[in-house]
Amino acid sequence: MTSDLESKKWSVISERGCEASSVTHEEARRLVHRLGAEGGHGLCIISDEAARRLNENASVNFEATSTTPA
Repeated sequence: MTSDLESKKWSVISERGCEASSVTHEEARRLVHRLGAEGGHGLCIISDEAARRLNENASVNFEATSTTPA
């Protein structure tokens, strides 16, 4: 039996958006370390499900603000 940390169900997000998805927690940790060394900001490991929800909400929020008259 594999633990959740060994399952490919993790995503890495940053200020730029989703950097990777469907990776193990160890792969995500290594990516966060590498991106941080390259000057990346706002790095976080979250579940793929949470990343999907963030993406859905970002699309809805963008659509709501982009249709507002200037």
